[in-house]
Amino acid sequence: MDTRFPFVDWFRNSSPYINAHRGRTFVILIEGEAVSEGRGEQLIQDLALLHTLGVRLVVVLGIRPQVNDALEAASITPRRHHGRWVADESIMVQVERVAAEQRLWLESRLSLGLPNSPLHGVEMTAVSGNLVMAKPLGVRDGVDFARSGEVRRVRDTAITALLEQGALVLLPPLGYSSTGEVFDLDAAEVAQKVATALAADKLILLGEASGVFDADGQLQRQLTPDEASAWLADTSPDHEAFRHLRAACAAARHGVMRTHLLSWRDHDALLGELFTRDGVGTMISRHRYEQLRAAQIADVGGLLELLEPLERHGMLVPRSRERLEYEIDDYVVIERDGMVIGCAALHTFPEASMGELACVAVHGDYRGGARGDLLLGEVERRARRLGLNSLFALTTHTAHWFFEHGFGAAELADLPPLKRDTYNHARQSKVLVKPLA
Repeated sequence: MDTRFPFVDWFRNSSPYINAHRGRTFVILIEGEAVSEGRGEQLIQDLALLHTLGVRLVVVLGIRPQVNDALEAASITPRRHHGRWVADESIMVQVERVAAEQRLWLESRLSLGLPNSPLHGVEMTAVSGNLVMAKPLGVRDGVDFARSGEVRRVRDTAITALLEQGALVLLPPLGYSSTGEVFDLDAAEVAQKVATALAADKLILLGEASGVFDADGQLQRQLTPDEASAWLADTSPDHEAFRHLRAACAAARHGVMRTHLLSWRDHDALLGELFTRDGVGTMISRHRYEQLRAAQIADVGGLLELLEPLERHGMLVPRSRERLEYEIDDYVVIERDGMVIGCAALHTFPEASMGELACVAVHGDYRGGARGDLLLGEVERRARRLGLNSLFALTTHTAHWFFEHGFGAAELADLPPLKRDTYNHARQSKVLVKPLA
């Protein structure tokens, strides 16, 4: 039955992620364009929600467009080299002023608690300080970068103590040296170094791009650093996408489990990535411990091994090697370290605009997670791409799982004619159907 309040279903489905994220440490980079383009207020509301749900937050705030505006107003044209400003004293005056203004603006918005405001009743303490130590870039390719610097050390113990006290830690792209100087830093590098030092659970980079796309314009949901190297090679160091992808790869190689590349232009990106099964951007992780992919002929042996126990107990109809080889293009598998631990098939009946969800199986050692959901989601995406209107399934043991995932009871007459004619009456399988509209 349709709900009058669509957000209720979303809220119900997000509960596993709410529990999973509670007490976790997220480092989030918000590029300055998000604020200058008017997205700051909603992102602050999203940060407040994450804080309320128990996420420990470190926020790195980019300031590039604001500094550019300040330099233009002061008639200063900065020199650039390899994507960085050569930050002389006149530029640093503007950088320090803008950083202070942006930090104060964000702190003031996080303090907003009027009864008619989204942050009413939310107590957030934002803390900043000399938490990132820096060193000068020095002279490179004959260019003296003056007060442009790089991260030397993150005061992770101090940041952790602040997070344990319930504070949101706010970091502008500035670093401090033991000689008392302030250096201009790359915001993406700050976020990466902080996430690495804290062994953060997630690094989230909110920039212009929605993630990494292949040559056909398809969003890449997950990449390893090695897989992302081709994109880095084809991207200019002056481009924000290069800085973000480089930071994501470095974080993955140094222990951050997951880095997410998202666009601040998408109003739902942050919460959509964190609280939905499929997410909305690109995730960079060091290893593909598990990979959902199309099945190949080489997987037939693994499929036989996976399915045999279920067939023996009557949960699945036995499938021969020959049948699996013939239908292999219908299958998707979950592979973990070279082992097939899950599978599902989509058999299509175009004349009825229906597809059969068949052979859903997860290895006994890996049940209890969301792998069945992952397989179902991929089959549904395939079916929609093919223009099918509904999925049906035949089951003798797992009807409740299908009911929990949107299937409803149906009759034999609801099946496509070809499937109806080959129905095995001896098994008395239940007929279930799910609309895809």
